[in-house]
Amino acid sequence: MKDTADSVIPPQPRDYAGFNWTGFSTLYIKEIRRFWKVGMQTVLAPVVTTLLYMMVFVVAVRGASPPIHGTPFSAFVAPGLIMMTIVNNAFANSSSSLLQAKMMGLTPDFLTPPLSALEQVLAFSLGAATRGVIVGTVTALTIWALPFTQLNVVHPWAVIYFSVVASLLMGLVGIATGLWAEKFDHLAAITNFLIMPMTFLSGTFYLVDRLPEPFRTASHYNPFFYLIDGFRYGFIGQAEGDLRIGVALTGVLAVLLFGWSWRVFVTGWRLRT
Repeated sequence: MKDTADSVIPPQPRDYAGFNWTGFSTLYIKEIRRFWKVGMQTVLAPVVTTLLYMMVFVVAVRGASPPIHGTPFSAFVAPGLIMMTIVNNAFANSSSSLLQAKMMGLTPDFLTPPLSALEQVLAFSLGAATRGVIVGTVTALTIWALPFTQLNVVHPWAVIYFSVVASLLMGLVGIATGLWAEKFDHLAAITNFLIMPMTFLSGTFYLVDRLPEPFRTASHYNPFFYLIDGFRYGFIGQAEGDLRIGVALTGVLAVLLFGWSWRVFVTGWRLRT
């Protein structure tokens, strides 16, 4: 006689090729819900901050800032501000998530289940990338709706590629920082003394070719320059640097950081105390 208990057991998600899709998707969704629950802080606040930058750099200097290579100043600045928002939010998501988990003793929540290092890194990095892309998209739509801003997409592939790679790259940087940091002051130090200066000095508001030496040459070794330059190219159709170098450099950096993060999760550095 067939056991009636079998008939009430719901079908379970299936995993393939040794990859725990159930565990990965659970951790990924948890990362999404984590920032979505405080959307006023994680989504709306960055948009408001970007609008304030637009007001200061576009409205306040209207008429005093001539077009840059034939591009209106507002159209030149807007992509840089959008990329800055993407970078900051992707970094904040993974770094704060891991640091909070360590400080509150919640690391067993994702270390104890049968999740591999690959699945954990993918969940944290894709969660950060999702926040970066969402905030960047909302920011872009808001800027596009402004009456004093001209924002058009010329090369969609560049907009998609550089926004996604920037989100993944900074999500992985956030993983490294979250594992290294012991308190939120450490996250603030990385943001204020590393990420913010590298972003501002990479052509967010100006052409880096106008910088004096050696800052002009040094800017071309800054990966943020290629992220902003490639992303801006997608909107205005002009680039300062070589797009081939930008695509290759940012892609290689993302792969290297992913490999390093995977290795760290394998060894449990700063995770298992």
